Amino acid sequence: MTSLPLPIDPAHPAFAGHFPARPILPGVVLLDHGLRAIDAQRRADAAQDAAHDTNAAPACRIGAAKFLSFVLPGEPVRLEIEWVDATPPTGQRDCRLRIYAGAGDGERLAVTGSVFFDTASSTAGPAD
Repeated sequence: MTSLPLPIDPAHPAFAGHFPARPILPGVVLLDHGLRAIDAQRRADAAQDAAHDTNAAPACRIGAAKFLSFVLPGEPVRLEIEWVDATPPTGQRDCRLRIYAGAGDGERLAVTGSVFFDTASSTAGPAD
């Protein structure tokens, strides 16, 4: 299992419009940050060319996502990635994600889900 900080700028423009009286991070923004971090970690672990554009959207799909808690401006956010064994015949590795918000005793599970990588552009994830 890999655990990574997932920095979310408290001034992110999504907070201003979602919702003005009580800003929370929209789920799509949270998933986008999580997918980009997973893809960057997967590429780093596969030791791909450092010049590859890790800001491009990852070639993957979300198999499932369940939103359990809000993420508020300025809260620490942490991503956990659990790589799933390779699936024959492609040998690609998919993952489960968990995103936590808050810190210390106040940390809470905000999102759980699964991510499946596009076979055509997939590289194997790290060995556990």
